[in-house]
Amino acid sequence: MSKVDNPMLVDKEIIGNLHFPTEEVLISVELKQKREYELVRAASLGKDKVKIKILFEDSEALKQVETTVWAVTKDRVVLKHGVTIPIKRIHEIKI
Repeated sequence: MSKVDNPMLVDKEIIGNLHFPTEEVLISVELKQKREYELVRAASLGKDKVKIKILFEDSEALKQVETTVWAVTKDRVVLKHGVTIPIKRIHEIKI
């Protein structure tokens, strides 16, 4: 069973209260490139209010949120109400 098989589901409203380490969660270049591609796609779909699933890891556990991506910056994914997730802490984007 891989690490991304059993995430804790969370509401986007609590993400601002989470602590995110600075370390990268992905080790392969291919997975990082796939994540970057999916983030660009998610931001594009966000214009149409399409919800996607983001699997990410804070300092405690693997978590998942279903939400609309409003924007992607160099380092962060921006969700509604200015909530952000560091890109380095994202394991997977499910569209």
